[in-house]
Amino acid sequence: MKLSKNQRRIKRKFRIRKKVRGTPDRPRLVVFRSNRHIYAQLIDDTQARTLVACSTQHLEDFGSLNSETAKSVGAKLAEKAASQNISSVVFDRNGYYYHGQIKALADAARSGGLNF
Repeated sequence: MKLSKNQRRIKRKFRIRKKVRGTPDRPRLVVFRSNRHIYAQLIDDTQARTLVACSTQHLEDFGSLNSETAKSVGAKLAEKAASQNISSVVFDRNGYYYHGQIKALADAARSGGLNF
């Protein structure tokens, strides 16, 4: 039986999630990408609580989903995290390959001050 593209991504996601946990000191930065938007949030897994969230829906100048808008989301997330004194995170790519929009978001978050 051949798996669909999304089913293969979900298998990768579960392999990653076995190893990656977010704590209050070092929350998990998880990225989700849909056809129209990209979402990023910092999660404390010990309390199952979202600390900071940002997406393309929070941007004023959102046109279409591309690497530039992903950079904007990463920079805005880093800015919000800095306002809550969060500087160190664990990156969870959520089963997506680390290139394109996911890489652009991660690089922008790093340059915004998040360490991972």
